[in-house]
Amino acid sequence: MAGGRSLGRRFGWLWAAYAVSSLGTWLAFDAFSLIAVVVLHAGATEVSLLAASGLAVGAALAVPLGAWVEFRPKRPVMVAADLIRCAALLSLPVAFALDALDLGQLLLVSVAVAAADITFNAASGAYLKSLLPPQHLLVANGRFEATMWTATALGPPLGGAAFGMLGPMATVLANAASFLLSALGIRAIGGEEGQQPRPDAPSGRPRARDLRAGWRHLLAEPTLRPLFLNTVLVNSLIMASAPLLAVLMLGRLGFAPWQYGLAFAVPCLGGLLGSRLSRRLTARHGSHRILLAAGTLRACWPVGLAFVGPGSPGLLLVMAVEFGLITCAGVFNPVLATSRLELTPPDRVTRTLAAWSISTRTATAATTALWGWLAALTGPRTAIALAGALLLATPLLLPWHEHARRVGALK
Repeated sequence: MAGGRSLGRRFGWLWAAYAVSSLGTWLAFDAFSLIAVVVLHAGATEVSLLAASGLAVGAALAVPLGAWVEFRPKRPVMVAADLIRCAALLSLPVAFALDALDLGQLLLVSVAVAAADITFNAASGAYLKSLLPPQHLLVANGRFEATMWTATALGPPLGGAAFGMLGPMATVLANAASFLLSALGIRAIGGEEGQQPRPDAPSGRPRARDLRAGWRHLLAEPTLRPLFLNTVLVNSLIMASAPLLAVLMLGRLGFAPWQYGLAFAVPCLGGLLGSRLSRRLTARHGSHRILLAAGTLRACWPVGLAFVGPGSPGLLLVMAVEFGLITCAGVFNPVLATSRLELTPPDRVTRTLAAWSISTRTATAATTALWGWLAALTGPRTAIALAGALLLATPLLLPWHEHARRVGALK
């Protein structure tokens, strides 16, 4: 069984690079919102617009890049994306030291990071498919998922402590360093890529229309289409509530940054548990049933965040809600990632993953901006409650009917 043995030295370097960048990202969990609220004294509308604008513009920049990357070697693209993220983040402590930091620069950095994120993730998914045989993809995705949740559990409380003791730029510097280390790890992989550029690769500048093959595949494939639509809506509603919850907890309810980080760190142990169970449950029940069950259960939790109050009871409520949500996501995500790779031809993996990420982030940006406006009218708590109520309907978009071409029982 591949689950208990090494997947090779090259995968080991890829996994190590993913681990260090994940830890850096989660050390800087919600860093832009924290800096905006604590340093620049921004309100709910400004924080929501910051998050929305960064995602939207970053996704727009990534549209032509997704198709262009399809026909290029993936490792150089991944290294370049890491270095761009590193350089963009380093500009923040420089501006802070010069007393020149403002919301405009936070927006520019968030745009650069968002575009590089999408490009990196699309390239890395295609590279993983070329690196490993199909029967090992679920194991690899399970390891990535477990690593991500481990970093999520450790990062926010450590980052919150660093934010309080070392200042608002400590976690930004750590995140920048993690991307530099990730770039070095990816360079150390070596060897030839399994998937070479196609002879009919488009020439000249990258064009937005070259990415249409990715969207066509997502909307035509009978299993991917409902999974795609469900994921876009679920992620949008969950992420739209995040800046509002930050404003509510750090502002009106008076939680310290370390408490805010702890509230999201401890529940991530559920993600680690879910990722460990994912392959076993899939082997026993089949991936289609697991996608339906875990995809339905993950939508039932976020409405509870509308009832958060001050003090220890409020902190425990957030932890309980997030633990349930994250455990279900930990089961769902590796199966989704593996199914998406298996159902996508090798010549359009990068474009499909880029189209998926761009759609998700664009929808998240629009929903976040809308929810910021709703919060300004009704208050953060009411807006969070509405997002949670809408999430209860999202399981209707899951692939309840199995098609002739279905996700197989992954073993």
